[in-house]
Amino acid sequence: MSVTTLDSFRTEKGVDLRRVPVAWKAWGRLNASRDNVVIVCHALTGNTDVDDWWGPLLGPGRALDSDRFFVICFNVAGSPYGTVSPVTTSPDTGEPYGVAFPDFSIRDTVALHRMVLDEIGVTGVALAIGASMGGMQVLEWGHHTDLVKALCPIAVGGRHSAWCIAWSASQRQAIISDPKWKGGHYPADDPPVHGLSVARMMAMISYRSQSSFEKRFGRARMMDNPGEPMAVESYLQYQGEKLVARFDANCYIALTRQMDSHDVAYGRGNYPEVLGDIKQPTLVVGIDSDILYPLAEQQELVQHMPSAEMAVLTSPDGHDAFLIDFEQLSAHLRPWMARVVIDGENRRGSIHNE
Repeated sequence: MSVTTLDSFRTEKGVDLRRVPVAWKAWGRLNASRDNVVIVCHALTGNTDVDDWWGPLLGPGRALDSDRFFVICFNVAGSPYGTVSPVTTSPDTGEPYGVAFPDFSIRDTVALHRMVLDEIGVTGVALAIGASMGGMQVLEWGHHTDLVKALCPIAVGGRHSAWCIAWSASQRQAIISDPKWKGGHYPADDPPVHGLSVARMMAMISYRSQSSFEKRFGRARMMDNPGEPMAVESYLQYQGEKLVARFDANCYIALTRQMDSHDVAYGRGNYPEVLGDIKQPTLVVGIDSDILYPLAEQQELVQHMPSAEMAVLTSPDGHDAFLIDFEQLSAHLRPWMARVVIDGENRRGSIHNE
């Protein structure tokens, strides 16, 4: 992983930060014209290790072909994995930002990442792709028309719905209700682990579907013992414990608030018209069992984005299908990329050579 430290950054709300770290990881090499870039945008609690969570899609000869493309993933602002966040030491106080970390929007995060691309000397992005919170970033990249040539937002809408905001708010309340929260000023060695664990349990329910839970767990108990918890209960507790071991509560709150800020039309005008301004070739991918971002939201994107087409993952696994059904996702992505991204890249190269 690499970290680029920017001298300064100003958020949409006018907060100025100094010495701003941005973590990123890349595969492949930049070509001579420095325009063979694919940006992969990660989801809520994800990180820059695309090879861990999208490994079957990344590598030589795969959909995200590291022989052809310079594939890069930036850690989002607010995340504990290297980019500026509540756990980052403030150059002004010498202490972690903690609860004083300023609000970042999805638009801020993309602007921050754009600054790093400029530092690296990138002149063009062949594709921006990502799911969930990553898909929100992709849609914001769509407004960087001077740089980004194609888009693939997955399992996302053009703005965060009241339904999704309700899920986020409930998860934040679980953290805030933990006695160890202490207004966000908890010590690093005694964080609100119970509240964060419950927040993750709630999120995991929204990431799957009723049918997937029934098929996997049903009414089974652990060890087939009436005195043991239900299998689904044990699974959720395990997922909560896993997150607590690797994440920070202030970061979780900052990131869910950032997701709630998602609205491509904010400050730009009428929502359908703003979507209509995103003219790059776009593959919008939806999941038929997704309860967080249902297909109607992806259909709305395709309806208003002039160069968009739609693909649907047929899966019982709900929102998380983009992290499970790699074969089906690749089957949609590869031919579209061959036709739109790679052919488009070749045509631009031919024109340039002439």
